[in-house]
Amino acid sequence: MNWIDRVIASISPRWAYKRMAWRSGMDLFDSGGRGRLNANWNPAQKYDQFRMARERAVIRARAQDMERNSDLAAAVLSAFDRNVVGSGLVLQAKIGQDVAGNENDELNAKIEKMWREWSKAENCDITGTQSLEEIESMLIRRYIVDGGFFVVKVYVKDRRFPFKLQIRSVDELATNLPAYHDRRVIEGVELDQYNRPVAYHFKKIDASGLSEFSNETVRIEARDVIYIFKKTHPQQIREVSLLATALNRIKDANQFIEAVGIKERVLACMAVFIKKREPTSPGRGLGPSGQNISYDGMTLSPGMIGELNPGDEVQTVIPSGQASNTKDFLATLVRLIAAGLGLSYEAVSRDLSQVTYSSARQGLIEDRKVFRKMQRMLADRVLTPIYLEFLDAMHLTGQLNIPDYLKNKERYTAHVWIPPGSSWIDPTKEVTANKIALETNQDTLQRIAAERGEDWREVLKQRAAEIRYMQELMGGVESVADDNEGADDDESVA
Repeated sequence: MNWIDRVIASISPRWAYKRMAWRSGMDLFDSGGRGRLNANWNPAQKYDQFRMARERAVIRARAQDMERNSDLAAAVLSAFDRNVVGSGLVLQAKIGQDVAGNENDELNAKIEKMWREWSKAENCDITGTQSLEEIESMLIRRYIVDGGFFVVKVYVKDRRFPFKLQIRSVDELATNLPAYHDRRVIEGVELDQYNRPVAYHFKKIDASGLSEFSNETVRIEARDVIYIFKKTHPQQIREVSLLATALNRIKDANQFIEAVGIKERVLACMAVFIKKREPTSPGRGLGPSGQNISYDGMTLSPGMIGELNPGDEVQTVIPSGQASNTKDFLATLVRLIAAGLGLSYEAVSRDLSQVTYSSARQGLIEDRKVFRKMQRMLADRVLTPIYLEFLDAMHLTGQLNIPDYLKNKERYTAHVWIPPGSSWIDPTKEVTANKIALETNQDTLQRIAAERGEDWREVLKQRAAEIRYMQELMGGVESVADDNEGADDDESVA
């Protein structure tokens, strides 16, 4: 209410009320109104990078705290880990035919073997502690909790595998640099005039890794860094934790469970109070031994025998009440948290007691859309750049002897990533549905095989080899049977 309305209200409250009612009625949208119901709803009207910077660190710290201390947060992270990464994304080199029309199966197999060897912890990780599969799992966890991660491509003195990976967290960015050679540096990210990252400035950590040098930073060119975060606004420079909308619910669930646990412990307790008929005084109220009995520090134990001062009585206090039903409330919280992350309640809670085949399959289909989108991000933006750098390193070290590699690089870098497969809910129904879909041309073998984490070409090749081998065995059995029949005929004639 402005000053004019206040003056009118002091003279004629009726006219002041009518003015406010007409003003409220002129709002085009209910969400755009400034009436009583929306009086406290006044968010910022533009994207503020500096406000985001202050809140980003707090949100990230709270998300990391929930990661360490919340069962529900661990369930969310476990759902993404086992469905996005699982046993790891498998590389398949897809180099086509050479000039003479011969297949490059031998070269593809050689590259895949070298990649599997490089993927071991001692070869791909600069610290030598994590395999590529374990790195993928950690990256997905940091993507959910921190909102992003850094993968730095480094080279060391290693004759066989000089190319390594260094994983850095977003906490390591130096956020207090104003500029670098007339270039803007926003929260550790050096930008050009198009807001494109040019380099990243990381804090310099001492040898012990426990403290930071206040004014020293490490600048790494953007071409040597893979920075992954979810960008939801054109002006966004840095990441925001994907748990930002779910943190309050996770905290509420933790506090609610703690409160219920305390209540249950209280309900399970029995207290004893000593009721004295007369105050304790020298010469009166003595026990059998002639001394007052002190009850300080005494507790109840099974089968105990004790004595009281004369005139004292025991009164027991057993708390009455009933345990709260936490199931419905926690289920609601889990549904809200899962929905905010694009998942179903069953994917996070692992509670399948209230689902049918149809509802479970529908929920699984929607969950897989979320997981596949993240798998595509991991394959296209992380693993593919790493694989291309790996091929360059193998070519430069002479371990990959391809004379025209630099001229026909696009041909030799062809590959696909096969994500971990998923099992069927009801194999009989799924196989029948896939068979009908293939026969009626509503689906393809490529998509069906991809859902199981397999390459359809490899499936057909393997099936052809099995059928051919079975026919060879059956042919051998038939020939042996014919020989036996011929031998029997000769014996009968003899």
